[in-house]
Amino acid sequence: MPEFIKPFAEITPHDYEMLGLKAGIEIHQQLMTEKKLFCRCPAGRYSDEYDAEILRHMRPTLSELGEYDGTALMEFKTKKEIIYRINRETVCTYEMDDTPPFEINQEALEIAFEIAMLMNYKLVNEIHISRKQYLDGSIPTGFQRTTIVGVDGWIPYKGRKIGLIQLGLEEDACREISDIGHQRIYKTDRLGTPLIETVTEPVLKTPQEVADVANIIRWLVRSTGKVRTGIGAARQDVNVSITGGTRIEIKGVPRIPLIPLLIYNEAMRQYSLLQIREELKRRGITEKTFKTNVKDVTHLMSKTSWAPIAWAIKHGEKVFCVNLKGYLGILSAPTQPGKVFSKEIADRVRVIACLTRIPNILTSESAEETISSFVWNRVRWTVEANSRDALILVWGNDQDVNTAVKEIIIRAKEAMIGIPSETRQALADGTNGFERILPGPERMYPDTDLPPLEITSERIEELSHRVPEPIWEREEKYRQMGVPNHLIIPIASSPRSKLFEMLVENTNAPLSWIYRFLFENVIAWRRKGLPVDQLDDAIWETFFASAKDYPALLEKGDKLFEDFLKNPSASFEAILQQYIPPRVRESNLPEIISKAMTDKIRAINTPEKRHRFLMGIIMEKCRGHIPAKRVGRQLRQFFHNQKGKK
Repeated sequence: MPEFIKPFAEITPHDYEMLGLKAGIEIHQQLMTEKKLFCRCPAGRYSDEYDAEILRHMRPTLSELGEYDGTALMEFKTKKEIIYRINRETVCTYEMDDTPPFEINQEALEIAFEIAMLMNYKLVNEIHISRKQYLDGSIPTGFQRTTIVGVDGWIPYKGRKIGLIQLGLEEDACREISDIGHQRIYKTDRLGTPLIETVTEPVLKTPQEVADVANIIRWLVRSTGKVRTGIGAARQDVNVSITGGTRIEIKGVPRIPLIPLLIYNEAMRQYSLLQIREELKRRGITEKTFKTNVKDVTHLMSKTSWAPIAWAIKHGEKVFCVNLKGYLGILSAPTQPGKVFSKEIADRVRVIACLTRIPNILTSESAEETISSFVWNRVRWTVEANSRDALILVWGNDQDVNTAVKEIIIRAKEAMIGIPSETRQALADGTNGFERILPGPERMYPDTDLPPLEITSERIEELSHRVPEPIWEREEKYRQMGVPNHLIIPIASSPRSKLFEMLVENTNAPLSWIYRFLFENVIAWRRKGLPVDQLDDAIWETFFASAKDYPALLEKGDKLFEDFLKNPSASFEAILQQYIPPRVRESNLPEIISKAMTDKIRAINTPEKRHRFLMGIIMEKCRGHIPAKRVGRQLRQFFHNQKGKK
């Protein structure tokens, strides 16, 4: 039986090379537009409130070539009821497929072209809308409208170019609320939001390379300032294969730092499945010799005390046994850390047969205490099992248990293939689980509701002037400017980078202060709910120009800006004047020092401590007006004079 090559912490790039790891990534990013892609409903407005619910059932349709997509057929087998919760403020009849689409959102289209230019894509000169079939219910129409704006792009990474297959522009899907049994519930507020999809070539050889490239793409699109941020605004899918395997798509990666562990676990899963395939070959089990025996064993379970089956029988459900001839030890073979092959089968049963109560199967190789050995022996006799066979019990209502039995047999047969083509779901622990059959080209077909749209060279030329400088060029520039290494990427990937450069050049303010205000403080104010979008370039220029003459403003800036943001009707210049301190001159120092000399300070016996304490108090008034060196000299002179008087 298979063993993992090495633990995650010990595996090396050479090990991945030996496995023949190939990986690529797809990044979906919402665009910052006011409206949705094919209607005029507002985008980016989310709410848990809803005005109505709509119930739908999905069914597959034939492609242009008269074929059904495998994913669509799989979803159809689930017999799901899809419920949509709709809010009248964010959804119209277009999303429900009761109204033809509007013309594509031009704002979204232009942003997509700008990003395509930033990633060195070859731009299309005509937009063609296609339909991509989705029968999981995430889109009420059963298809997603999508188009391609660029092909054959690239980004630099460690001295080489990483190829980008295409940049797509499409509408986002619904937000899933729950998926239990045969009912799936969605919210529709996110539906139709403009979304770009960036697809890399499968040329990345280690999990860390995938994470690095994902970050570069994320930083690039964010540098435009025209994409949404926050939970759900960006989503990653990872494509993984090893030598002898096939492409597996891991969907819904929530965080980029999780990518390396996800890829490691998938590589180990594929390696293990290939080892299982070879073991079945050694046993002489092929598609021709594969045998199974299925029996209803409900009557044998009537007195069992194991809770899952006892509950099922009490509620009138059936228990079936599937005998996989010659599969002894296969079901308990490890596939991912903490998971064995039977989990592959349990996932199929959960997703396709909708048996979502866990556990939903029980195998004869389970190490846990479940049903008695006496019952197992009766089951073995009923399904004509010998010592080389593996048994699987599954329970549910008539329809679901019949579907489950078929899926158990299908997945057991696929073990002889090795790695079935699947889309799998990223899990929080870095492992993955079955989500659906991997879609094929059959799910794409032309959209007849929208005509082609020509993109003129004049329009492309105009858009090219809006494209920001690539972050890799900014990085080199900031190193030469003396920006600390840990600040280079946060600044280079920000849409405020141009403002940062302008302030550094024109105001001579310290880099650390400019960074603090433009990046750290703005984030903090936004979290407080303050309207930071009203801080335009002119306000920042005014503030830092004033700070050049009155450096004390830098330390008072936090309070100054919060006062302004809490009073949006106020003039920034008026609030700024309130914070500009009176000019402190060196001739004022003796009086300032005398007032600062309280009995408490005189009681400090150590001259050095007394000096440091006073410096702190005096510099509160003098900072930005008199250099600390001069204040210190005056303070020492003051103490000398005091000593002379004694």
